[in-house]
Amino acid sequence: MKKEKLVIPVAILLVVAFAVGRYAFNTEKAEALAFAASENFEAFVRPHARVYGPADAKVVIIEFTDPACETCAAFHPFTRHLMDQHPGKVKTVVRYAPFHGGSDQVVRALEAASRQADYWQVLELVLQTQAQWTQNHQVLIDRLLPILAQAGLDMERLQADMNDGAITQLIGQDLADAEALGVTKTPGFFVNGKPLVTFGYEPLQQLVEAEVRAQYPAN
Repeated sequence: MKKEKLVIPVAILLVVAFAVGRYAFNTEKAEALAFAASENFEAFVRPHARVYGPADAKVVIIEFTDPACETCAAFHPFTRHLMDQHPGKVKTVVRYAPFHGGSDQVVRALEAASRQADYWQVLELVLQTQAQWTQNHQVLIDRLLPILAQAGLDMERLQADMNDGAITQLIGQDLADAEALGVTKTPGFFVNGKPLVTFGYEPLQQLVEAEVRAQYPAN
């Protein structure tokens, strides 16, 4: 009788231990996937969004950017620096918020150019030459197009593609998502869905590093 009494509690303990272990595993997995599983995930990462970095990176920087925005151009190399600091763990998703006058035309040019050339190389060219095709925070598209022509793009095709309805829809979706997420100025940053409350290089770095620690606790 005594042996039977001992066996039952031990069996119960084993079941409880297994349940606790399984719960902990599932909780950890759920936390890692929480951002991707969140109800408003699509508002952050649409299928058309440009993604830079490894597909399996668990830390996602979402940037709502305006190619005519000086601060956006200044932050561009910094986001690359953050990715370099955490190789394989961080990726960047680019969304558009063309708030400056005429900057929607730059987005159209970027997306149209990507049909002929590498998107990221064209983006680098556009940002590096920003001062040449903007004036008083306004876009002078006639100054940007010759710069793109020097990159060897078929300009007749590019200008035709700029009017593609798919690009119009893309811009409209990004602006709608920016409004839904409360983005009122650029660049607007989120890291795994968490907004950058205090704007600046250091706060962004701190937010990224906090997510890296949370998503890669063993490293």
